[in-house]
Amino acid sequence: MNLGNSIRHGAKWVFIGNTGSQVINFALGLILARLMMPSDFGMVATIMIFTGLAGFIAGGGMGQALVRAKEASKRDYDLLFTLQLLIGAAIFGFFYAIAPWFAKWYAEPLYADLLRVSALSFFIRPFFNVPSNILFRAMQFKAKTMVQFANLVAYNAVSLSMAFLGYGPWSLVVASLVSSVIGAALFAKAARWMPGLSLDLARARELARYGFLVSANNIVGYLRGQAATFVLSRAVGPASVGIFDKARSVSSKPHGFITGSVYEVLFRALATEQDNLDKCRYLFFRSITLVLVYAMPFYVGMMWLAKPLVITLYGQRWAETAEPLALLCLAGPFMVVENLSGAVLAARSWLGRELLPQIIMVVVTSAAAVMGLEYGLKGVAIGLTLAAAYMATHMFWLAKQAIQARWLDLLIAFRPALLLNLILATALLSAEYVLPDVVKSHPIPYVLAMTAAGGLVYALSFLYLPLGTLQTEQQRWIAKFRLPGNQLA
Repeated sequence: MNLGNSIRHGAKWVFIGNTGSQVINFALGLILARLMMPSDFGMVATIMIFTGLAGFIAGGGMGQALVRAKEASKRDYDLLFTLQLLIGAAIFGFFYAIAPWFAKWYAEPLYADLLRVSALSFFIRPFFNVPSNILFRAMQFKAKTMVQFANLVAYNAVSLSMAFLGYGPWSLVVASLVSSVIGAALFAKAARWMPGLSLDLARARELARYGFLVSANNIVGYLRGQAATFVLSRAVGPASVGIFDKARSVSSKPHGFITGSVYEVLFRALATEQDNLDKCRYLFFRSITLVLVYAMPFYVGMMWLAKPLVITLYGQRWAETAEPLALLCLAGPFMVVENLSGAVLAARSWLGRELLPQIIMVVVTSAAAVMGLEYGLKGVAIGLTLAAAYMATHMFWLAKQAIQARWLDLLIAFRPALLLNLILATALLSAEYVLPDVVKSHPIPYVLAMTAAGGLVYALSFLYLPLGTLQTEQQRWIAKFRLPGNQLA
């Protein structure tokens, strides 16, 4: 299979995995939201600020270093496993020791036990991460997707069962541990990997040079992502943390299942073609165009329907989620540019240059959250959106230098999505005037009617408008569903 077909095949399976995971999690999350209180989610989100950060330290970035390396042996993976196991044991010991002080800091005794049990995951991660990296390097995305689905089924079966029985935040913590164990076993089987030990310090130093930059960027990026949650957890308590975390979670769904799907395959393809700048530019800007075309209508729709959508999906007690959700959707296109620019920098070993804007963003995001608090969750959402705009600009500036591109290329890549979504917004505005008041006064019929109208207009515009850069994509969908041909393309 040539590179182009490998990329499309890999992207298809990563997309299926990410999309399926997002859809299933979203659907089952609706049930969890009705079984659990916002404060339950807020407590787990607070714990994850710290365990998530430690997770990047445990990985050390060396897994991605092996994915990118020209060669990777069994001994390399044994070394990766050994180092992650040792680091994971040290992290567990640290969290176990500080748990009482952590609970005291938040004035909630339950945090001590939640933190200690959550930290058990660091013993499982090496068994999960190493075979996953083996499959990633081999571009066996179908196998990864199958394991991810099984993992997802286990997580949701445990979390829903425990939530129904009234275990609150424990539902999410225990489900994560159980699914990690199952996922580790299935990944090992799919990769035909058996754990082994190695302490080749010379090779460890070689991998650590690249891995350190990956890890540093991931840690700083994670701190930036969690800064608002940390500020809110100390200032307004777990209930508001749960509300805001839900808004961020919903607003990031398109980014997660579309951009995230493309990132993995784009990174691997750019690493393979790193000496061919023309090919790198094509892959990068083509990815931006397609991701925006598929993701932006979700952002526009969620902005328009935020309040009735939240009430329909999660119930009246989550209604406060709507305002920050609508504002955070504005950050969607910026997240696409930032994320895919990051794939360029990672593939071309420019991660050192990415570190500075990431550090700046930690400060900017923290300041935005603190200043935004004066205006409530709405103010925090506005601050984070402005910060995302800055970060996208800085990251693209670096990426364009790495592959010798132009600002104009980015504008051209945006053009199809901007046109299609302007048509979508016009259609939604028109539908708003046409719908009778009896429909608009009830959230569920209103959401269904507006979604149907907007979706139909967007689909027809996408398939049949003469958009030259999308002609291949249009013809592929027309052929797939045996639709009438696009005579204008």
